[in-house]
Amino acid sequence: MKSKVIILLIGILVIVVAGYVSITKPETPGESEQSGTAENTATTTEVTPPVVPPSVSPVTIDTSLLPATEVIAENLDIPWDIAFLPDGSMLVSERPGNLFVFAQDGSRKAIDVPDVRHVGEGGLLGMTLHPNFKQNKFIYLYVTVDQDGELLNRVIRYRLDNNVLSNKEVILSDIPGAQFHDGGRMGFSPDGFLFITTGDARDEKLAQDKTSLAGKILRIREDGSIPADNPFGNEVYSYGHRNPQGITWDDQGQLWSTEHGRTTATLTGMDELNLIGKGKNYGWPDIEGDKTKQGMEVPVLHSGASETWAPASAAFLDGSIYFGGLRGETLYRAKITGERSVELARFLHTEFGRIRVVRVGPDKMLYISTSNQDGRGTARKGDDKIIRVNPAKLDL
Repeated sequence: MKSKVIILLIGILVIVVAGYVSITKPETPGESEQSGTAENTATTTEVTPPVVPPSVSPVTIDTSLLPATEVIAENLDIPWDIAFLPDGSMLVSERPGNLFVFAQDGSRKAIDVPDVRHVGEGGLLGMTLHPNFKQNKFIYLYVTVDQDGELLNRVIRYRLDNNVLSNKEVILSDIPGAQFHDGGRMGFSPDGFLFITTGDARDEKLAQDKTSLAGKILRIREDGSIPADNPFGNEVYSYGHRNPQGITWDDQGQLWSTEHGRTTATLTGMDELNLIGKGKNYGWPDIEGDKTKQGMEVPVLHSGASETWAPASAAFLDGSIYFGGLRGETLYRAKITGERSVELARFLHTEFGRIRVVRVGPDKMLYISTSNQDGRGTARKGDDKIIRVNPAKLDL
C-alpha cells in the first residue's frame, strides 16, 4: 500500500513540475533580423537592450503576482504609441521617427522610419496593426511630413516582417498639419474599419468644415478607400474636434474618444471624453464644457476649467476607459455604463510625470508611456519609459 502511495505522489510531482516548465519556458524568439535592400525599406539597427525586458506573453498569468507598476523599458525618446505583435513582442513608436521592436528575450531593434518631419507635436505618431497582421504583416503609421515647406500628416501602410519595413504605400495623404494639434491616434473598429483622429492644425474653422480632414475623426477601409456609408461622402466620420488623441471601443462596440480642450493664458481645461456617433458635430470651436448649441454634441465627461487632463490616449478594459494625462500627470479611469460616465478615478498622480499612451497588452495589463522629454515636462532618470500597470492593484 505504501509503495502505491509513493508512486502516486511521484506522479503528481512530475505533472506539477511539467506544468511549471511549460508556463515559464521562454517562447522561441522571432525570426532573425534581415537587412532591407529594396526601395522603401527602412534601416534596422542594433541598440542597447532595456534594463528590464517586457513581459507581454499571451500565456494567462496570475495577476496577483505582478506589482502595481513596473518599468519595463527606459531611455526612450518621446514614445508615442504601443502595439503588440502576435508573438508577444512590443512595438513602440518614437515621435522623432524611430520604431522599436522589443522582443520577448529582452533585446530590442530600432527601425528608422523615413521622411518623418519632427516639429512641435508632429512626427511619427500613432500606429496600429491590421486585424489580420499575422497573415499580411500590415502596419499603419501616422506620420508628419514636409511637402514643399508645408506640414502635412499622412497614414502610411507598410509590411513589417523580420523587423524590416517594406512595401510603403500612402493610403491617406494631405491631412493638414501644424506645429501643434496634429491628432494622430489610430485603431481598427470591431467591424474592420480604420479610424484616425486629426487635430484642427491650429485653424479652428477647419474643425467645422466637413470637406477638410482637420479636426475630425476619419473612417476608411484598410486600403484607404472610402466606405460607401460614410456620412459626407469623404473620409470624415465625425467633426467639430479640437485635437482628439484617443480612441477606443467598449464591449458594446461603441466608439469613445478623448480630446484636448482649450489652453490659453486665462483659460485651461475643458478636456473631453466623448461618445462618437456617425456624422455628429462635437462643437469645436463654438461650444465646450457644458455649453450647448443646437445640432452639436456635449461631452459625456469634461474636466471643467479648474483642472487640465491633457488626455492623449484611450483604452477600454473591464467596463472602464483608461487614458493618460500629459499636463495632468495622471492615469485616469472612467467607469462607464451604457452611454454615461459614472465615475472618474485618478491614479499615479505625478509618480511618473506626463503620461501619454495607454494600451491594453495581451496579458490584460495596462502599458503606459511617459512623455517627459517632449519639451513640456521635466525629465527624470531613465526617461522616457514604458511602464506596465496592474489594474487589479490600482485601487489597493
